[in-house]
Amino acid sequence: MKASKRLFGEVEGRPVYEYTLENSQGMQVSVMDYGATLTAIKTPDKDGKIANITLGFDSVEPYVTYRPYYGATIGRVAGRIANGAFELDGKPVQLTINEGVNHHHGGSPAFDSRFWEVQVKAESDSDESSFIFTYLSPDDENGYPGNLTVQVKYLLTQANECKIQYTATTDKTTLFNPTNHVYFNLSGNHANGILEHKLQLNSDFYAPLESDSVPTGQLIDVTDSPFDFRQAMPLKTGVESAHPQIVSNRGYDHPFMLNPVKTGEANGQLTDATSKRRVRFYTDREAVVVYLNNWAEELYEIDGQTVRPYSGVALETQVLPDAIHHDNFGNVILKPGEKFYSETIYQFDLI
Repeated sequence: MKASKRLFGEVEGRPVYEYTLENSQGMQVSVMDYGATLTAIKTPDKDGKIANITLGFDSVEPYVTYRPYYGATIGRVAGRIANGAFELDGKPVQLTINEGVNHHHGGSPAFDSRFWEVQVKAESDSDESSFIFTYLSPDDENGYPGNLTVQVKYLLTQANECKIQYTATTDKTTLFNPTNHVYFNLSGNHANGILEHKLQLNSDFYAPLESDSVPTGQLIDVTDSPFDFRQAMPLKTGVESAHPQIVSNRGYDHPFMLNPVKTGEANGQLTDATSKRRVRFYTDREAVVVYLNNWAEELYEIDGQTVRPYSGVALETQVLPDAIHHDNFGNVILKPGEKFYSETIYQFDLI
């Protein structure tokens, strides 16, 4: 394993650094300390050509200017919370509102816009090396109760796995439902888009959305719908459908409830027939949100090319969004004395 560090720009006069791990097969994982943000994953294609297969910039400034959430650590709570309001321990809580009438991705600024402390653990003869990012989210940050201590650990293995592990503790009852907002484009060129990519998910149910993208609270059987990815299906099949949930969102931006899987079985996979790259994901979370960068507004460039809709696909593992309002969606409450732990693994190979 190799580890390196480079200056990635500055935010408000403070330097930002990007840290990179590389394994013996040439796979690289890069993360910056601003937002504990995954800036690049580089893997070889069928011809051995190595490219970044995620959406990311080559300096910190566009992350600050446009806040696209590319590769960001999202928290305290991923997704939307209706009206930013709920009850905890019988007391009302009002979070900051940062999208219409709702609270979104932890508020503004949130985890993705904070500096994190970093610890590097890399050994040349190790099977895996890691970066550990730590952040103390203070009591009442964006309205959340409790001082929350969070660690996000990125590990790169010799088996071409990028593991993301979350731990957290709090001194008051609070909500915690983190995710990573990495966007994959396995072609290695975002201008190609991802509509030809094939997605497979072990999921029998998806959560439909209201007009403001907050889940309705229902779980709908995917059978005979463009949400049925139990067999691999090109993403364009759904995007080009007339399903009202797809039309109103310009594509997928939907949570899928994941089926229980056997030990060692992936929860899903994404493949690209041209490059022959594949990413499989494994998670202990109950759901994954699939989003295709539908609302990209062509405001910025990556590698000199304008970023357009369907340039990448996010596979955001988490508890279903707005779970605090829906008893059937899972638990996102963290209490003092409890230790939160979660792991998601993205494994890369060729088909």
